[in-house]
Amino acid sequence: MKKIFLIRFLITIILVSVLGCTTPYSYQTNAYEDVIVIEATITNESKNQEVKISRSYKLEENKSKFETEAVVYVTDDLGNKYEFDESDESYKSVNTFQANTDRQYQLHVLTKDGRSYVSSTETLPQQTQIESLNATAITKNGQLGVEITVNSTDPTNKSKYYRYEYEETYKVVAPKWFNEKAVVQLFAPGSSPKGKVNFVPRTEEARICYLSQKSSELLLTSTNDLSEDKVINFPVRFLSSTDPIIRNRYSILVKQYVQSLAANTFYTTLKELSNTGSLLSQTQPGFFYGNIQSVDNPGEKVIGYFGVSSYSEKRLFFNFTDLLPGQPSPEYQYDCPVSIPESEIKDYLFKYCFSKVNPDCQGDLILDLLQTGLKSYFPTEDPTGYLLYPIECGDCTSFSSNIKPSFWID
Repeated sequence: MKKIFLIRFLITIILVSVLGCTTPYSYQTNAYEDVIVIEATITNESKNQEVKISRSYKLEENKSKFETEAVVYVTDDLGNKYEFDESDESYKSVNTFQANTDRQYQLHVLTKDGRSYVSSTETLPQQTQIESLNATAITKNGQLGVEITVNSTDPTNKSKYYRYEYEETYKVVAPKWFNEKAVVQLFAPGSSPKGKVNFVPRTEEARICYLSQKSSELLLTSTNDLSEDKVINFPVRFLSSTDPIIRNRYSILVKQYVQSLAANTFYTTLKELSNTGSLLSQTQPGFFYGNIQSVDNPGEKVIGYFGVSSYSEKRLFFNFTDLLPGQPSPEYQYDCPVSIPESEIKDYLFKYCFSKVNPDCQGDLILDLLQTGLKSYFPTEDPTGYLLYPIECGDCTSFSSNIKPSFWID
């Protein structure tokens, strides 16, 4: 379950269950209902498995409330108990473990206020690997771009139900980077001028960085109606040719989860609800339950699903020119014009001088813009002019990381 679950689904079903109307409604905060949200999928990866527990939130709030101090553990039918500890707004297993074939697993949660929750027992589905991951230049809905597709085959014809997630990482190259950094030196209070700009060689990487982000949509497919259990060119991501994230080098890690029919039904219904387009639409099915319930109060509303899935992943890389040769490169994430129009030059070019009688001198303003980190310096042929771009244009660490990921291949 990803952000779409918390942002779209929670609000939709809570309002639907509480309001239950088909006529226009003026939202009132007092219609809010506090509901626990439990998100967990354990897999056949040997790792620290993760469980997320939070509370539903009001429309005017923008973040779920993490449920702290809960007791969380998973049991299996052999009597093994896998305990979880609170860590970074989630619960992670104390020890690494993996789901095994022919075992039954069950999630247990005890909140700090004494409420107990338990899932149904779940088993590990067929283990099927991603066969291939492809990136192809196509035109989709009139837009040229790159489509990422996945292929998978289960010769035993048992997998049937697939869910996909992805993590994408891309290279950022600051277009207005300069090998020296403009550093402000302030003089004693009351001095005039109040300081000066010194130029020092950069000692840390600020030109090349990397950004990563995770998928936030439900990507589901089924081969149940096919003669063979084959996922063929299932689209997991489309990137427009103008998207800045493929401006340089791009990588995507696609994650495949083979899941049960029950899990597939849950996520399919979840996706349909999240795509209704309106919180108060005419289609209002009521509260949607998963496979987790309250032990002490069976009528309590619980949002979430405990799943056991077999897992496979595959990564690919490409450069923009690999797939879209001859096409114009996408614009940078921020406005960093190569050629500045005369009408906008005052927003970039500043006069480096200090005078109380010359209104053209902007030395103090330059000091302020550089010291606050709002701007970065770029050289110009004007001997007294300072070209100051938004900091993101000259220092990519202002919004991304200069640490190359361990998996990165240039």
